[in-house]
Amino acid sequence: MRHAVCVTRYRIAEAADLLGVSDDTVRRWVDAGRIEADAEGGRATVDGVDLARLAGELADHPDRDRTRANAVSARNRMTGIVTKVVRDTVMAQVDLICGPYRLVSLMSAEAADELGLEVGVRAIASVKSTNVVVERP
Repeated sequence: MRHAVCVTRYRIAEAADLLGVSDDTVRRWVDAGRIEADAEGGRATVDGVDLARLAGELADHPDRDRTRANAVSARNRMTGIVTKVVRDTVMAQVDLICGPYRLVSLMSAEAADELGLEVGVRAIASVKSTNVVVERP
């Protein structure tokens, strides 16, 4: 059974954490029009799909070396944002950006559906040898 697609929104601090940058950097990007933010209940939030797009751009952009994630070891578990999901009837390919790292996981389509993995949602990649296990926080 597929989950209904819902609009995932992130507070500025959550977006910054997922991108591996400071809150102020995300606010500057909002002010510069690099990403759009809306005020919900007095707090600025960004759309998960827009954040995933920006995360993909940052993964390919040379300034990614200045992110906080570069100072952190890539051991075991990394929180990130889903940037792409390709499903067929049996398998799914899930792409995540975790700070400056792009990770790709292959799993059953059923597992991706059960986890509700869609572009813009937060997920945790657990790395063990050559296998990447994806969880939702």
